[in-house]
Amino acid sequence: MRVLLSCLQSRRRHPIPAYDFWRDYFVEGCSEAGIECLEVPGLDWAEGLVSLPGKQLEEWRSRTWETVLKFVRKERDQKPIQFFLSYLYPRQIDVGAIAELQRIGVPCVNFFCDNVREFHKMPVEYRPFSLHWVPEFEALPLYRNAGLPHLHMPMPCWVPIELRCVPAAETEAPTFIGSADILRRDLLGRAVRAGADLVIRGTGWTPTSDSLNSEVPTRRLGAILRNQMAFVRTHGLAGFCRKIENHFIHLDPPTISENTLMPQVSRDEYVRITREAIVAIGINRVPATRVSNRHPLTYSRLRDIEAPMLGACYLTEWTAGLGELYELGKEIESYRTPEELQFKIDELKKDGPRRKIMRQRAQRRALADHTAVRSLIRIGERLGAKSA
Repeated sequence: MRVLLSCLQSRRRHPIPAYDFWRDYFVEGCSEAGIECLEVPGLDWAEGLVSLPGKQLEEWRSRTWETVLKFVRKERDQKPIQFFLSYLYPRQIDVGAIAELQRIGVPCVNFFCDNVREFHKMPVEYRPFSLHWVPEFEALPLYRNAGLPHLHMPMPCWVPIELRCVPAAETEAPTFIGSADILRRDLLGRAVRAGADLVIRGTGWTPTSDSLNSEVPTRRLGAILRNQMAFVRTHGLAGFCRKIENHFIHLDPPTISENTLMPQVSRDEYVRITREAIVAIGINRVPATRVSNRHPLTYSRLRDIEAPMLGACYLTEWTAGLGELYELGKEIESYRTPEELQFKIDELKKDGPRRKIMRQRAQRRALADHTAVRSLIRIGERLGAKSA
């Protein structure tokens, strides 16, 4: 089976959140599943996320999709392509090109992992796809109500064979690894104030001299009004009200001691610490402009798959659908409040045998049910794709 992959491949690093790992997980998953993975040489898919709306974005779309169609026609003359698998935001999509790919016999499947944070209704650009890979349990009503064909499958993840075992030793304190935001500061600050013994690693947790000395740029009234009107068109009046609420009614996160904060880590260190921490901590709340910070949006994230797959003793924030991935309390643990996070950390720290059993059970479950390999096979079965 052959699959064409579009997953934010780029020729240079762009100023957007980390995205490289998705491509690696898809490519490795295809390889393990015995799927030939094709990539259009030279294309910069991530550029579509930083191109300015208007002429610049239109030129990027025209240039990119013309290259894709030319590549596909050439490849299909040699050997069939079973489907096109993409990770595309609406602004990157050329609806006509998707329709043309499917007209010439290449079904198009889009994976997207931030549906509930980005959309309050499905974008029209997603309608032409043959199938949608939906990882968030909370996003399923969006796709059902829009009548779009979809499969609910976990976030795509792949780990090397040598890491598919539980670690030989626990060398790190209970640890959260991730960048700072207002919701994470509030949650972890309150947990630490309640007595949680944990370590935080990542960017943005300690103030820098640049941030302390930076000035807020002044903007003209006309520009401010245009931006606010654009926001209302995208997120609706309810979203605008939540934005105003978040601006004027601030969360007041407790100060986190410097003894709790550690330097950010490399990818290799991230893997080692996740595996070897007494408890690996997950957070599923995310900042969203259309939701109040006092009642944050939560949904299962990639770490809910990755950490157990790596053999972690995993404690993550409860969210809807988490119980469909694991048997809570036996494979992984969950918490709902900062105080419960503190209690569960203490509880797990005292019970080494339970931690070992949880690691084994969760890793076995993740590697059996939640791999990118299994999801790719399911897509092929749904589309009726045959090996060629």
